[in-house]
Amino acid sequence: MSGAWRIIVRLPPSRGPEMNETVEARRKRLIHRSRYTGMKETDLLLGAFAMRHVPRFSVAELDQYEHLLGVPDADIFDWATGRAMPDAGYDSDVLRLLKNFRIDQ
Repeated sequence: MSGAWRIIVRLPPSRGPEMNETVEARRKRLIHRSRYTGMKETDLLLGAFAMRHVPRFSVAELDQYEHLLGVPDADIFDWATGRAMPDAGYDSDVLRLLKNFRIDQ
C-alpha cells in the first residue's frame, strides 16, 4: 500500500434550466444562486448584480449568466475585476456588463 492518498472530488454539472421551469422561476433561482456562491466577495458582487439585471435579462442572457455561474467563484471574481482575462467560452455580453457593474450605482 502506498503512503500517498489520492482524493477524487466530483462536482455535479452546472444545473441548466429545468424542463418545466418558467422564466420567472429561473430568474429567482439564478438570483438566489448568485447570493450564495460560497465566496463572500462573489456573493456580494453577483448578488447585487443579479438583483439589478437578472429580472430584465432575455432568455439568451439568462443562458449566458447561468453558464458563467458554472465557473469557480475565484475565476468569476478575477474576470469581473479585471485581474484575469476570461476564457474564450465565457467572454459574453453578460460578463462585459458584470465587468462594468458597480455596487454603489
